[in-house]
Amino acid sequence: MKRQDIVIALDAMGGDHAPVETVKGAVLGARTFGIGVELVGHPDRIAHELEKYDTSNLNISIIEALDEIDMDESPAIALRKKKNASIAVTARRVKEGHAHGMVAAGSSGAAMTAALFNIGRIKGVDRPAIGVAIPKLTTPTMMVDGGANADCPPELLIQFARLGQAYIQGMYGIKEPRIGLLNIGSEKGKGNDYSKKAYALLENIDDIHFVGNAEGRDYFTGDFDVIVSDGFSGNVSLKAAEGMATLIARLIKQEFTASFSSKLVALLAKPILKRALKPLDHEHVGGALLLGINGICVIAHGGSSATAIESAIRVAVAGAEGDVIEKMRVASALNIEKTHIAEVAELTS
Repeated sequence: MKRQDIVIALDAMGGDHAPVETVKGAVLGARTFGIGVELVGHPDRIAHELEKYDTSNLNISIIEALDEIDMDESPAIALRKKKNASIAVTARRVKEGHAHGMVAAGSSGAAMTAALFNIGRIKGVDRPAIGVAIPKLTTPTMMVDGGANADCPPELLIQFARLGQAYIQGMYGIKEPRIGLLNIGSEKGKGNDYSKKAYALLENIDDIHFVGNAEGRDYFTGDFDVIVSDGFSGNVSLKAAEGMATLIARLIKQEFTASFSSKLVALLAKPILKRALKPLDHEHVGGALLLGINGICVIAHGGSSATAIESAIRVAVAGAEGDVIEKMRVASALNIEKTHIAEVAELTS
């Protein structure tokens, strides 16, 4: 697919700083990537923000959606009542083929529910999962699940592995991604009953290149391309990694401002540090992909700035260019054709 043909639907009313930052981010994304952006939400409020920018050469349109989902509302209940909510209309733009992907900030639960209700799952996927691309020196490590399924049976990790594998293949061209299982140790036999059952399942699936257990530090080592986990453990480990990245940045800043001489060194080192720390900045990461949905859905942080929205649009565009949804459809067909859960589960009994 040619980039200029790609259209991304953006929930302009989602997030803490909408529509100011979402509209600005859409303008940046349309200009930077040369793609079309549909701004979904209240037309008057969106148009007011668009007037601040020169959009004469940009492919930006406004799609009306007058309802919004509040952060304190139950997503499932609210979306049943508010069919014209901006997040629901954004998802339907993908379902109906008007857009090649969607981006939504704000409530991740609302985005996931809207995608499920309005786009649907890929056949063969029981539960969608959040895929988080974690930066390392080479291509990122894909973490699945980042929080969508706090409780899930070990058998579900087979689907997570296939979805993550398809994503890495589509985005980065890695033919045989190395799959790991998040655990408390690298040795076989480590972990609780859940981990042991999941290990036995994964090592007996021939279309998955399972290489063993991965510890939390292995997100960054380069030894794994995909790390699978239940959403509870995955989310906890990801938040810990985010906290460590924030601490490192603060410690560096503290040392560089400790004295006059260190401030002089900081001036010289600032461009280098900025480049080095950029992959760890959530504004650069942009958002996480909801894997298993039958269309590209990128969930951005609720507090996303315009820069973060632009980055989330970049993730959606890359997914469209990499044809990751079709690759996930092929991978998920294996969940039906090749994986006989009842038979494989006998290995764990």
